Amino acid sequence: MKQLRDLLKADDLDGFLVPHSDEYQNEYLPPCNERLAWLTGFSGSAGMAVIMRNRAALFVDGRYTLQARKEADLKLFEILQIPQNNLADWIAARATTKTRIAFDPRLHTIRAIEKLRQSLATCAPLCQLVAVEQNPIDSLWTRRPAMPETPVALLALKYAGRKAETKIETLQKRLKKEKVNALVLTDLASIAWLFNIRGRDVPHTPLTLSHAIIHADKRPELIIDLQKIGTRARKRLSEYLVLRPANRLEKRLSSLANGARKIAVDPQKTPCWFSDCLKQAGKAVPGFEIVHLEDPCTLAKAVKNSTQIRGMRAAHLRDGVAVCRFLCWLEGQRPGTISEMDAAQRLENFREDSGKLIDISFETISAAGANGAIVHYRVDEHSNAMLKNRSLYLVDSGGQYLDGTTDITRTIAIGQPSRDMRRHFTLVLKGHIAIAGSRFPAGTRGVDLDALARMALWKAGLDYDHGTGHGVGAFLGVHEGPQAISRLAMQEFLPGMIVSNEPGYYRTGKYGIRIENLLLVVAEKVPGGGERPMLGFETLTLAPLDLSLVEPELLDKDEIAWLNDYHENVRRLISPHLETDKERQWLKRATRLLPA
Repeated sequence: MKQLRDLLKADDLDGFLVPHSDEYQNEYLPPCNERLAWLTGFSGSAGMAVIMRNRAALFVDGRYTLQARKEADLKLFEILQIPQNNLADWIAARATTKTRIAFDPRLHTIRAIEKLRQSLATCAPLCQLVAVEQNPIDSLWTRRPAMPETPVALLALKYAGRKAETKIETLQKRLKKEKVNALVLTDLASIAWLFNIRGRDVPHTPLTLSHAIIHADKRPELIIDLQKIGTRARKRLSEYLVLRPANRLEKRLSSLANGARKIAVDPQKTPCWFSDCLKQAGKAVPGFEIVHLEDPCTLAKAVKNSTQIRGMRAAHLRDGVAVCRFLCWLEGQRPGTISEMDAAQRLENFREDSGKLIDISFETISAAGANGAIVHYRVDEHSNAMLKNRSLYLVDSGGQYLDGTTDITRTIAIGQPSRDMRRHFTLVLKGHIAIAGSRFPAGTRGVDLDALARMALWKAGLDYDHGTGHGVGAFLGVHEGPQAISRLAMQEFLPGMIVSNEPGYYRTGKYGIRIENLLLVVAEKVPGGGERPMLGFETLTLAPLDLSLVEPELLDKDEIAWLNDYHENVRRLISPHLETDKERQWLKRATRLLPA
């Protein structure tokens, strides 16, 4: 920290912003881009540190407040939860005349810097945001891991469902309609989806570090380390795009600005370095303009085609078999003999047994007892707790398969659960069922449904500090927008979208409870016809819920019917794929019907 402050002082800077993001705005970062973790020790997937001459703060959302306090040095960092605390207000309270706050323009989006500048203009009008060419952390970080160099893989049509050429043509029509000459794409998931490519540059997410320029009237450009492109991939990709070396990115942007009059960028996803580079190159070009356009791939990618939907169903059946085998194994273990790391590894092994696992879809959250109250807990050798008697075990995990991405959370009683455990689990279950069984008119957004998941908890004076659901990609990111279920989710649901359903409850120092299934948005037929087009959810995830944690008297008849129907479906689909009579008998018990 002292070295960083010395560098800032030498450059007449009063502070520096360190986001959890990289040049590609990834949620999960290659080790070489984990700048926030290197500086603070905080390993969560979202956060922002601000370092000033005498003070420092780490801003995190409700998922990470406990984790940040455990991982960061509290003598150095004040831990603040957002949105209750505001970055601009914190800076303003410590700013003096002409305070200069530095930032790396490659790590912050156009929109994020615009908003921060606007906020500071109100609360600290003399405070300046200063873009720096060299990130000071990069000069201090010794033994920094190397950039990943994993090969690019082509995603076969039997998994993608649409040819890259078809998607490119559709996108170019959109650009022509918008009267845009070119679009700069910086979102790795959009690039992977558009060109039907995958990689392994990002942990647990099949992405390859790259950028793209989509022209309205000629072949798109993929800007990438060409050493990642093998002979077969180069031959296929060259049929519909032009390959450019990654070290030519700045020159390609300058050339683009000199040749195209109107260039589009997505301000929510594009680092402001791109905008700055284009503006500098295009300032002498008559009529040159940068326009803000939401990445057209985002919504198109979110609405899965029929091939992807079939693939996701197959992936969830395969994944459900692995989870059921794991839960059967776990039930047979004596309390106090299995650690969090043991359980996580055994679950991954069961997934690997399918022969089709490419990777897990994120680092498994394997949380025993009090660790379960840390929403995005990550086990390591120091925190590795045992699964003890009369406790809860929360396991949030998923798999990456060529035909789909999975994400499932189960909360399991180790031994006899307490009355409070059963009550809290059942309240969470009521919220889960309310979402899963909902029917809603076309045009409904995630913000409109979020309260359904919380209502039972609210009545008991309880809540949880995270969204209820996030979008999920098809052999892409386990977190995918724009669809979500939360207080901020403004995207309307469309048939073909996939979203998680994961209400929870967390008792600090005691236990955590979360129930998560993935849902497919489908068109609903209403008995008697109805007057409006209606939508609903098909549950994709297939694994039992722990009935020893259910208080039937807290459920109404419709909720019991939903739970019984779900368990009957799990038993019917999973049982034929289990390997032993022991597993099949376990599944029969685990999916037994509750009396109506």
